[in-house]
Amino acid sequence: MLTLNESTKQNELRKTLHLQALGADQSPALEVKLATSPSEVIEAQRLRFNIFSEEYGAMLGNSGIDHDVFDAFCDHLLVRDAVTQEVVGTYRILPPESASKLNCWYSETEFFMNRIERLRASTVEVGRSCVHPDYRSGAAIMMLWSGIAQYMKLGGYKHLIGCASVSLRDGGHQAASLFKKLEPHMAPADCQVFPKNRLPIERFNSDVDIDPPPLVKGYLRLGAKVCGDPAWDPDFNTADFMMLLSIDGMSQRYARHFGFI
Repeated sequence: MLTLNESTKQNELRKTLHLQALGADQSPALEVKLATSPSEVIEAQRLRFNIFSEEYGAMLGNSGIDHDVFDAFCDHLLVRDAVTQEVVGTYRILPPESASKLNCWYSETEFFMNRIERLRASTVEVGRSCVHPDYRSGAAIMMLWSGIAQYMKLGGYKHLIGCASVSLRDGGHQAASLFKKLEPHMAPADCQVFPKNRLPIERFNSDVDIDPPPLVKGYLRLGAKVCGDPAWDPDFNTADFMMLLSIDGMSQRYARHFGFI
């Protein structure tokens, strides 16, 4: 169970984190905040359901929401259209205090992560990222990253981990091509993880010229490293690439933009 100080810390984060729209020249105007009620969490879960079932072909039942046991322990970052108030983007965040209560990260359902165990106390885990198709110009994902950056600053966290998922609906060629492009961004050996259900990436055509997904591009621009071979998630029909971003290793451009330097 969270201690009183830890619970207070998370409540303060939820109240404090609220970034306004990106500026008068942005259309539509967006804002980002943490969910503060069960109904807001359901809005995020409904968006996740729609994106994951339609785009990845994930088998999520007929409840209309995507949920698992980790949701109750996470903070849920929401991007809203400031005019319609529709939730158009989301990311869920598992802070180390809650991961300690669970005694695991979500990523440990897919990877052996012994080598980064030493980072656990100062690491937030992010996941379940999605953006509505009509809002993928870049503004929504930048608002999500701005929210995560503020969350890390307010909480004093130093590292971020998360899976970047790539659909396997094309037979695995996009995932193989991406893995080849990620080789220059591989994490050092002492920060690598090992998939429990490894995707046999060598069986697919890696010479297909495919642009990396926006989420992966975002990670790389920030200075994140890929932590090894991808895992195969049969439930979501995706290849999952474990990414690690350390504040000390963030690109200076974005470290300055997000106020870390």
